[in-house]
Amino acid sequence: MATTGNGSSGPRGPLSGVRVVELAGIGPGPFAAMLLADLGADVVRVDRPGGAGLGIDPARDLTNRNKRSVLVDLKAASGPRTVLELVERADVLIEGYRPGVAERLGVGPDACLARNPRLVYGRMTGWGQDGPLAERAGHDIAYIAVTGALSMIGRPGEPPTVPANLLGDYAGGSLYLVVGVLAALQHARTPGGSGQVVDAAIVDGTAHLTMMIHGMLQAGGWQDRRGSNLLDGGCPFYGSYETADGEYMAVGPLEKRFYAEFTELLGIGETAPDRGDLARWDELRAVVAARFRTRTRAEWTEVFDGSDACVAPVLSLREAPHHPHLAARSTFVEHGGLTQPAPAPRFSATPSSVHSGPARPGADTEAVAADWGVPALRTLRKDTTD
Repeated sequence: MATTGNGSSGPRGPLSGVRVVELAGIGPGPFAAMLLADLGADVVRVDRPGGAGLGIDPARDLTNRNKRSVLVDLKAASGPRTVLELVERADVLIEGYRPGVAERLGVGPDACLARNPRLVYGRMTGWGQDGPLAERAGHDIAYIAVTGALSMIGRPGEPPTVPANLLGDYAGGSLYLVVGVLAALQHARTPGGSGQVVDAAIVDGTAHLTMMIHGMLQAGGWQDRRGSNLLDGGCPFYGSYETADGEYMAVGPLEKRFYAEFTELLGIGETAPDRGDLARWDELRAVVAARFRTRTRAEWTEVFDGSDACVAPVLSLREAPHHPHLAARSTFVEHGGLTQPAPAPRFSATPSSVHSGPARPGADTEAVAADWGVPALRTLRKDTTD
């Protein structure tokens, strides 16, 4: 695991020179802004006095790394005016309010695009900007539920397994917002191009992620029930198995040549039921499970090491940074005493890095006021600290 410096130096990435205003929120919006910051953008997070109210220590909120923070009270008379001054100098704005809230605060798309016609205005919500549920509250689990994605995860006859908030908030939300923002930014920078609004809804992105499954479903290659298919745990050679020490190994040798190596190393090459006979899948699963329970996770890891059997140990979050492959690639880094995933993806000509720790609310007001040419921020800082 690599260790980076604690200062603000280091390579900035391909978005160096791009300015982003992030209106502070929670969940997928901050993660999307962090990704833009990881890619080199100068992200200024507009925090509200008093914070977001989640009780997370700002010094350890890794989704605010590589950013800078200013304090602005958008409900104060001068708050929206100051944000619009930042907008005039920005390329991108990201907000994650419910539909209509930004407009009521005076920093909606019309007001911002009037001040900066080339601005990319990114909106992050669960339900989207319109539709019957647009103004309803919600969280990741509800969004992935209505798209059908949640129904696919888990064992048959058991409740769906909740995949933390990775599938909805971050895959279906943050990543789609970033893709949309970058596409819109490219358009804004072409001759005759203009700014626009990017409506990134978690329900849209998550539904889009199920594209291949919908194709398989309509082609007759997927059953619309949990734990009954090749990739959802229904297949005995695509899943996880408990080891002798209560840990788990992940198994996925779908191709025949990989499967042959898997069964040989597992020690069932001559006795395993025919994998092509779906009626014997339960029998095959029981045989595989029994073998895995004869050794520890470490022992099985050694058995499969260096093979093409497509088997890997299931590691915890604290264990993952120490995996030899991830350590060799510096997939995790340590910055300021905090272990965290390194920026991704990687660039040959414009590398990125963790160059600063989590932004503390309001800590960068003076620097941003000078760098962005918005002296009103200094007055706001004085008002919020008096």
